[in-house]
Amino acid sequence: MNFKPTLIAAALVLACGVAQAVTLRVANQGDSTSMDPHSLNESLQLSFTGNIYEPLVGRNEKLELVPALATSWRQTSPNVWRFELRRNVKFHDGADFTADDVVFSFRRASGDGSDMKGYTNAIKEVRAVGTHAVEIETNSPFPILPDVISLVYILDKEWAEKNKAERPVDRRRGIENAASFQANGTGPFRLRERQPTQRTVLVRNFNYWGKVEGNVTEVVFTPIGNDATRVAALLSGEIDLMEPVPLQDVERLRASPNLKVMQGPELRTIFLGMDQKRDELLFSNVKGKNPFKDRRVRQAFYQAIDIETIKSRVMRNAATPTGLMIAPGIKGFVPELNKRLPYDPDAARKLLADAGYPNGFEVGMNCPNDRYVNDGEICQAVAANLARIGVKVNLQTESKATYFPKILRRDTSFYLLGWTPGTYDSHNPLSSLMATPNDKGQGQFNLGSYSNPKLDELTAKIQSETDPAKRQAMITEAFKIHQDDVGHIPLHQQALAWAMKRNVELVQLADNFMPFRYVKVGGAK
Repeated sequence: MNFKPTLIAAALVLACGVAQAVTLRVANQGDSTSMDPHSLNESLQLSFTGNIYEPLVGRNEKLELVPALATSWRQTSPNVWRFELRRNVKFHDGADFTADDVVFSFRRASGDGSDMKGYTNAIKEVRAVGTHAVEIETNSPFPILPDVISLVYILDKEWAEKNKAERPVDRRRGIENAASFQANGTGPFRLRERQPTQRTVLVRNFNYWGKVEGNVTEVVFTPIGNDATRVAALLSGEIDLMEPVPLQDVERLRASPNLKVMQGPELRTIFLGMDQKRDELLFSNVKGKNPFKDRRVRQAFYQAIDIETIKSRVMRNAATPTGLMIAPGIKGFVPELNKRLPYDPDAARKLLADAGYPNGFEVGMNCPNDRYVNDGEICQAVAANLARIGVKVNLQTESKATYFPKILRRDTSFYLLGWTPGTYDSHNPLSSLMATPNDKGQGQFNLGSYSNPKLDELTAKIQSETDPAKRQAMITEAFKIHQDDVGHIPLHQQALAWAMKRNVELVQLADNFMPFRYVKVGGAK
């Protein structure tokens, strides 16, 4: 029998003798765009919904793999992994968690409308073995499978079917369903209220199978896009925690006796992408051809960007310029390749002239203004840099709510994106950002359709290679190919900056996820 979640929670609160309700008020510059965990492969959304839903294999406060809905896993053959499932786990509506939910969720995550195909494209089949075990068969040996599926969250099959949410919300088409606004997971928090762009409220799941280290019983999440308003809300005590902190306000908040600021390196790389597929570039005055198909043009754009000025003025030194598409800390990082092409406007102008554009050309550029640290300002600086070599950039900045659907439709010529490998392994950006796009999920975020068959071949081999030295050599070769092609233009790794009241204790993770289960709120200080 299923009981209403509110009644279950109320009964358990009384039964467990919870001392008092503890509310955490959180603000971010943008909203979690949907409650559907398969609709957008974006870290803020996955961080937020990760408090409601869970994967088979999770990560702890050190980003180490740990059991979640699976208690153990092992390879039974080169292409097959067996996962033993946790017993006596309930969804928030009281339904039992079983193998059928896992099979359904993986099928959903790999189906039409899903933005999570990059995590499932190597999987041939997921099958139930009784009620509390599953086998995952891959197309070829895949030794890092447990790492790869740590962001594939599990839904209740019966609930999804009942609510006509069998397929994910397709952000590209603006299609919504019940999973956009409702949720039924197994995680430590359940959804109580959802008002898109206004506020979302989570409450503790007191029927949770695992341990909750923190004491928060309610989370009120509010998107506040304006930097000054977000800072004022923290200073006035209207909110308890905010991220990101506007870089110009870090020292001001740090000086407040009632607040503290946490800063640290982030594993995200910010980069620029260019349409290299269309025969005629969109949003450009160049007709009948696509300048970005010419490596010289891509290199000209790269060498026109004054990354040190962006670092010092736009990012206030809270960024580390990079020549690679991954950060130190990601498995496979190649220090010797982490060198940028030199900033050289004269060389850039010559490259454009050699490519047939001595007077430059006009191009549209898309950029979010509420997703990454100073994202809109970065794009403005890039546009100003490119103007010096004769390129007129028609910049469009907008909220990520409309930005992501647009670029995911590939309705763009030139764009800014950030990427944190969800597997903490180089295979992820190679497969998702650099490999040639296909209908199985490879290259799903290679939005400019950069393509090199040799890189594709190496990516496939890296997926299956078990010898660490051979694997690293292939990763190095693949990154070198991409660098030489100027497949994308890497910019920097941004730094994390969170600010909070002094009585808030939490764990700041390098992937910028914020699990509320770790947060403790003490008495007023």
